[in-house]
Amino acid sequence: MIDRAADWTITVGGIGVIVAVFGIMTFLAQVVVPLFTGGRVTAAIENKAEGGLGHALMDKIDEYKSLSVAVGANGEVRAFHIGTGKAVEAPQFDLRGRKVTAFTRTLSGANVAFGFDDGSVQFGEIKIDSQVLPPGQSMDGFTKLGPTEWTDGRALYTAIQADQTRKSSVSLELEAPQKVAGTPIVAMDYRLGGTAERPSVAFVTVDAEGVGRLTRTETRKNLLTGETAVVTETATLPELPRGVKIVNLLITEKADQIYVAEELGVIHRFDTRDLLKPILAESARVVPEGAALTLARFLIGEQSLVVGSSAGTVDIFFRLQRPDADSKDGYALVRAHRLEAHKGAVVAFDASQRGKMFATADAGGEIWLRHATSDQTIVKVAAKDRFTIATLVLAPRENGVLALSDDGRYAAWDVDAPHPETTLGSIFGKAWYEGYDKPEFTWQSSSGTDSFEPKFSLVPLIFGTIKAAFYSLLFAIPIALCAAIYTSEFLHHSVRAVVKPVMEMMASLPSVVLGFIAALILAPIVETWIAAVIMAFIAVPLGLLAGAHLWQLLPAPLALRYGGVPKFTLMFVCIFAFGYLCMSLGGVFERAIFSGDLKAWANGDLGTERPFLTMLLLPLGFVIAAVVFGRTVGPAFNDRLRALSRPRAGLLDAAKWLALLAAASAVAYALAAVMIALGMGPREGVVDTYVQRNALVVGFAMGFAVIPIIYTIAEDALNSVPEHLRAASLACGATPWQTAINVIMPTAMSGVFAAIMVGMGRAVGETMIVVMAAGNTPLLEWNIFNGLRALSANIAVELPEAVKDSTLYRMLFLAALTLFVMTFVINTLAEIVRLRFRKRAAQL
Repeated sequence: MIDRAADWTITVGGIGVIVAVFGIMTFLAQVVVPLFTGGRVTAAIENKAEGGLGHALMDKIDEYKSLSVAVGANGEVRAFHIGTGKAVEAPQFDLRGRKVTAFTRTLSGANVAFGFDDGSVQFGEIKIDSQVLPPGQSMDGFTKLGPTEWTDGRALYTAIQADQTRKSSVSLELEAPQKVAGTPIVAMDYRLGGTAERPSVAFVTVDAEGVGRLTRTETRKNLLTGETAVVTETATLPELPRGVKIVNLLITEKADQIYVAEELGVIHRFDTRDLLKPILAESARVVPEGAALTLARFLIGEQSLVVGSSAGTVDIFFRLQRPDADSKDGYALVRAHRLEAHKGAVVAFDASQRGKMFATADAGGEIWLRHATSDQTIVKVAAKDRFTIATLVLAPRENGVLALSDDGRYAAWDVDAPHPETTLGSIFGKAWYEGYDKPEFTWQSSSGTDSFEPKFSLVPLIFGTIKAAFYSLLFAIPIALCAAIYTSEFLHHSVRAVVKPVMEMMASLPSVVLGFIAALILAPIVETWIAAVIMAFIAVPLGLLAGAHLWQLLPAPLALRYGGVPKFTLMFVCIFAFGYLCMSLGGVFERAIFSGDLKAWANGDLGTERPFLTMLLLPLGFVIAAVVFGRTVGPAFNDRLRALSRPRAGLLDAAKWLALLAAASAVAYALAAVMIALGMGPREGVVDTYVQRNALVVGFAMGFAVIPIIYTIAEDALNSVPEHLRAASLACGATPWQTAINVIMPTAMSGVFAAIMVGMGRAVGETMIVVMAAGNTPLLEWNIFNGLRALSANIAVELPEAVKDSTLYRMLFLAALTLFVMTFVINTLAEIVRLRFRKRAAQL
């Protein structure tokens, strides 16, 4: 009965664990899936606005998608309710009867500029004012537009929560005109910039004679007197080619670049960083041969230039520095993205005020919502009657799009596209971001500017996780396995009874404490004594090896008598002695290997790579020398040793190891010379710029956390090997070392492998040590001297700041799912290998 109850308990518990694991995976997947669902249309409206408008120059809508304001060809302003097309009264710009010959607006559509036939320009502002009225507002006498909307003809009223009402109305502001040319203005653009204390306005115009003019105005306030001064600078641009038909004229916020896009498909770029000497830096063809350029507009941030053509192509260009640039300033327009092409000519465009989403419309009436960086087309829509689109506007919150025709017909769509920047390609592949010379793997979730574009590649985080685990296991595995073999096969049982519990207690140290010590204590010490630390990797093992050979020179009775605690104590004395020697000779070592300055050497500022590469290749050279020795004179040498007394055999064996060390050094030096000749030096690879919190420090700290786990499991596996196998091997004349390596280790390999995999799982999932000691910088470099950002650390650092259901929030859950899958796959493969080793061991 008890056995049956235990059997059922274990079975139910096992099934429960499996269900829990798959439940976690299901929950993570549920949060992650919306990242890849693209976009969808949730509602659509088609109607005709009251009052008519004629040719529309622009259109804008409020953030609630209830009110639209359009500007006509002669500057007239019309407002209407999007849901019904009902007209709402709007004030008018007083343009004094002048004919509008050029028009431009800012990205939000709030600021507009007119160019006139008399050569003057005038700036204005269009505001959609929202005011929340107190509860109890009566709607009697108002025209009902919908269940919660009314109008009195002058404003739009919308019922909102808590019995309140939102009033939306249109207001205008118009500045005084400025005379800039003697002939009509045919193209213009302007930007608002500067700071709140020193606002600036920059605008560029081209008149009917083809003369381009740049004007930059800055308002400066004296903080002591409170007086303001307006500083205006004007420059004439170099002459454009004759007959240029300008499609778009663009200027950046800093007024340092001007783009003139002509219909023939060429963009002329002016470098105006020196306002006194503007230059025509470049003229580049940006559309396919035989096609005409139909639009050229900026995305937010003004680093992405979207170009549409009569062939339906939509390309995005970056201005990048290129050594082979055919320009006067060393920069060139580089096509960074080619998006899906329309079937007809691209005729309308609008960019998001928040990110890199934008909308394009073609001559056939199709409207496509796109994202620049991910290269994806999110939504495709079209009005039922496919009217010709005059203007296109994207909602301020990226949740809708409205198209307007010249005859007042319009169509509006509500769009749900919460994560346009995420695709499998952008998350796990390279993406070409603004300001980057080429596509790269990049993680950067936040910044301090409105135009910043989040970068969500998980590759640097996956790489950082692997890098941290690799360097920690590089320290942990040799130390833990050698310690397990030594305590299991060589150490006296009385000492083992003390050593093993102490090693197991190491695992109880909180990782946050280890991370704190690594970041604030160990990292500065390693930085100060870095040459001594590197020297210790060679000197301490060689010192222990030398001590082992000196021990062989002792008479056998004396060596056996003191083979327990005294011998173990002498090992620590040897370690500390050679550690002190490394500290004392660290400067000499640094001068010999790193030309006196390790940090400058790592940067490539001085010295050669050969000494350090020789040191790295020394273990490989030693293996080669030992194999050659064993295959040639090894058997004869061993026979000679057996014929000698213990002290003489120890001296001869020491001479052998010294000879092998010399041969290994020669082999390593030769290999280093070959690798350097082939351009395979360590600098800019495993060694590069030194940063205080780096993978070396992480390796020390995380190795300290992983060693007890690997040691404990491996030591238990070695001790579980049947004693008769050990006795049989020793009875056949094998030494304890030969028995441990050739009999015990193969038999216990399944347990040893499981120990390594459990340690790897601990290293992959470690959080606090990596957060505190690794610098938390997402890099794709194997450089042991710089930091990293792991998946687990990234989740811990950024999840508290992530808004629920935002792109960052879901990306962090994707990082968790990726980490879950990595450990699941590693553990599954480990179990398969472990069972294979176990099956082989069972045959013994």
